[in-house]
Amino acid sequence: MSLDFEGRMSYGDYLKLDTLLSAQSPLSDKQDETLFVIVHHVQELWLKLIINELEFAMGNLREDKAGIAFKALARISAVQEQLITAWDVLSTMTPSDYMTFRDQLGQASGFQSYQYRLVEILLGAKDERMLAPHRHRPEIFERLEAAFRGPSIYDEAIALVGRAGFDVPDLLLKRDFSKTHTFSDALRDIWLQVYREPERYFELYELAEELVDVEDRFQQWRFRHMKTVERIIGYKKGTGGSSGVGFLKTALDRTFFPELWAVRTDL
Repeated sequence: MSLDFEGRMSYGDYLKLDTLLSAQSPLSDKQDETLFVIVHHVQELWLKLIINELEFAMGNLREDKAGIAFKALARISAVQEQLITAWDVLSTMTPSDYMTFRDQLGQASGFQSYQYRLVEILLGAKDERMLAPHRHRPEIFERLEAAFRGPSIYDEAIALVGRAGFDVPDLLLKRDFSKTHTFSDALRDIWLQVYREPERYFELYELAEELVDVEDRFQQWRFRHMKTVERIIGYKKGTGGSSGVGFLKTALDRTFFPELWAVRTDL
């Protein structure tokens, strides 16, 4: 085992730990602000990995390499479990703890996370208003807008279904990708056929279940986010001016892959 790293790359050098660990710079001397900063840094790192895997999965679906995409989607689900449990750590902070440093946040809010917004866009949530908080950062705005104008992972899945020989309506394959996908009876019927003959259409069946896994965990994350906010600040407004808990609750009613949920009832 080497103990002398003079002129050689060490563990800390490889991971750039000096840069990473120096990023935690609380603006107050309150103990819980360090917790608050670290939990959000960890979540942003996990979001970065989810984006990487989502884009990788989409590229492989586009090239009909569904098996490789499945591995990426399974990894995303595992990462989402970490995001969900991160709220347990933040929930150790009481309302009184948070109020000791909340003023330091100014107008900063998790609502402004561009990585979270990009994940939503890649999953299919297309609301142009949500791009506005990022216009002051051209390089970020351009990346978000490009994803916004392009297909979501569900669009890529639908295209794959079409290439598999199913009669997918052209209005789904050649649509304006800057609009959120809306429920299609025809697509629901196609997924019903897949679910009724899973052995015959196993690749598409597995794809559907991988997508449901991702949305299921995404909704669990949303729910834990909402309950953590309610636990710490109740129904106060969020630091960025949102309605806080009220705003977060509305997200729970939105779905990315509506036909995949509908087949549960119609099967």
